[in-house]
Amino acid sequence: MPLAAEYGDQIKSSIADLKNVGGRGGSSISAALFLKEFVKEAPWAHLDIAGTVWANGPTGYGVRTLYRLAEEAPNTEFKEPKKDKK
Repeated sequence: MPLAAEYGDQIKSSIADLKNVGGRGGSSISAALFLKEFVKEAPWAHLDIAGTVWANGPTGYGVRTLYRLAEEAPNTEFKEPKKDKK
């Protein structure tokens, strides 16, 4: 998921350090930018599954992916993410 800096304005707040609700457009990107502020050096991923989880009731969408990631992470060499172009 691109961490496009222009969406960073959506998580700015006049009364807090950050807000965890972005605008309608790019909301998954602003959510990832929000998380990025807290993970710093650790490898991380933002799985945007909210829209598909409640198709016709709870579906469990994404659970297998998350399970696989957790299962394989100890044996995986993570690479540095690509830096955003400015």
